[in-house]
Order: sequence, then structure tokens, then C-alpha cells
Amino acid sequence: MIDYLKSVIANSPNRLISYAEYIDAALYHPDLGYYMKNKQKIGSQGDFITTSNISDVYGRIIAKWFARICEKIGLEPAFCEIGAGNGRFAHAFLQEWEESIKTPLTYIIVESSPYHLKLQNELLKSHYSIVQVSTLNDLEPFEGMVFSNELFDALPVHVIEKENGQLFEKMVGIKNNSLYEDKVSLTNPSILSFLEETGLELKEKQRLEVPLLMKEMVRDISRVLTKGIVVTADYGYTKEDWNHPSRIKGSLRGYYQHQMIHDVLEHPGEMDITTHIHFDWLIQKGEQEGLNFYSKLRQDEFLLKAGILKELENHYDPNPFSEVSKRNRAIRSLIMPAGISTFFHLLIQQKGIKDDHLFEA
Repeated sequence: MIDYLKSVIANSPNRLISYAEYIDAALYHPDLGYYMKNKQKIGSQGDFITTSNISDVYGRIIAKWFARICEKIGLEPAFCEIGAGNGRFAHAFLQEWEESIKTPLTYIIVESSPYHLKLQNELLKSHYSIVQVSTLNDLEPFEGMVFSNELFDALPVHVIEKENGQLFEKMVGIKNNSLYEDKVSLTNPSILSFLEETGLELKEKQRLEVPLLMKEMVRDISRVLTKGIVVTADYGYTKEDWNHPSRIKGSLRGYYQHQMIHDVLEHPGEMDITTHIHFDWLIQKGEQEGLNFYSKLRQDEFLLKAGILKELENHYDPNPFSEVSKRNRAIRSLIMPAGISTFFHLLIQQKGIKDDHLFEA
């Protein structure tokens, strides 16, 4: 990866590349990128954990909720998951659909990682019928639901900072096989437009990540979804949150063997890189593309509204070591104060419909 980055940087203006270019290479290079490599990333042997790897209840709850929506408003049962990782969410969703819903379903996975495609095929293909594509552009327009879990936080971002009253874009260079950070005056018109649209004004010494690719992703989702629901599960901040003094250093960071790494220039190609997303801008861009805002809920709030407590009521076993009891403990962990769910939000948007009661049977 260092040799590749050295070549890219050497052929760039001023021998510097943006953080967005660096992150794109570090995560998505076809052979050298972190997400593309044949390496475990999720779980105890990887670098991070996701909700789907704590319990199958997450996928099962969303399957039941989606089925109720389809029946309530007459929506076609087509479910599109962008970035399905190891396939555990899809497996839980499809298992629940087969066991309790039993109506025809189209399940689409958008996945660019060969390694994750392999894991998904091993887990799903022998039991379920799924459609797999590399990008949203490979899909014909459909109606249904588009779902993503920690998708937007993994998109490459630009990094800017205010110094002595002037805005700079932070850049990446290389010297003696070591990456380093530099800066140039901020002239990128797309970044300047982002600041104008969001109304964000940086304080002195404040760093901020600018997710320009978010706009393209929202446009692609809206293009492929003719009618239905978009559900985005992720961690992020509102404009008010970004203005809080605790956000002065931004949110860009890496995860390497379950350790948070503040300098994302370490371990290029070997480490997950992530940022908190701009929820207000995501909502704004969605509205411009016909994705109408419905609600933004903390993950625990969403799970409660979607009926997770019924899972506890319907599955009780006095034996604390049974599989049922283990599952119930996992369910409780998803709704406990200070648990993993309090760090995530689910943003729900509608296209071509207007239903104010998506959580009612």
C-alpha cells in the first residue's frame, strides 16, 4: 500500500493528495484496500463490532417491521441492503421472513468487497434466494426498502481546519515511506458549497470532515428507489452537535484490532477508517432528491417502537445458560442505557408515499 500511495502522491499536484483520496485508496483499492482484502474485519477476530453481530434480533425485528409496512401500504416486498458485510443481518432477516412471514420476497445485496461476497455466499446461497450486485448502478429501479448499516460513516471525506482565521484543507504527503499531514488554502468549490449549505462556521483550530460523496450516494439511492422507505443506521451529529466544543478535533479515526487509532495515516490498508456523519446534510440532500424525512430515532428507541420487547415476552427460559436466555441477554443489551444502541441513530425517509404511522400495525 505504501508503494502505491507513494506513486499516487508523486503524480499529484504539489505531491499531496486529499484525505478523501487517501481514504478511498486505504479502504477501497481493488487489491490493497482494507474492505477489499481477504481478511476478517468484523467480530472478535477483526477490528470492530456491529449490531448484527451481537444478536440476530436486529435483522429479525426489521424483517417483521418491513413486512407490516408492505401489508399496510401495499408496498412491493423488495429489500435492498447496501454493504452487507459478513451477511449476518441478511441471514437473520431472511430466516425471520421464511419462518413467520412466508410471502415472496426479493432480497438485494449491494456489495463491492470480494471477501464479503464470499462470506455472504457461504452463509446465504445454499438456503436463500438473493440478488447480488456491485453497485446501485447495476440495479433496475424498484419499489421497497433500501437499508444500510454503517455505510455513510465509511465514505471517504475531505478534512478542513481553521487556522488564524483562514480555512485550509488538510492534505496527505509522503517522505521516507512515512505519511504526513500538510495543508493548502481551501479553494475546493464543493467544500465551500457544503459549508454554505450547512451553515457550519468553524471555530479557531476546529477540524471538520466534509462528506462530499454523501450527496452522490443519496442521489443513487433515490434514482434506484421509485417508491418506498430508506433506512440509514449510523452514528453521527447534527449541526448543533458539531458546534459543541468537544467536537473541535472532528471525528476522523481508525479501528485496528478493536483499538481506536486517532491518526488514520497509520496502518494504511490494514485498518478501518470512519467518521461521524452529518445527519442534517443527509436529510437536506434527501429532501432535494425526493426522499422525504420521516424520523430520526436512536437505535434503542427504534427497536422499542418496532416491537423488540415482544421478543422478550415470547421467548423466556428460566435456565440462564440456555440459548434462549443468552439471546434475551443480547436483546437487553440492545436497549440498555449506555449500550451500543445509544450510539446509533436510524434515519427514516420516504419516497412516493406519505405515511405518518409507519410503526403502527
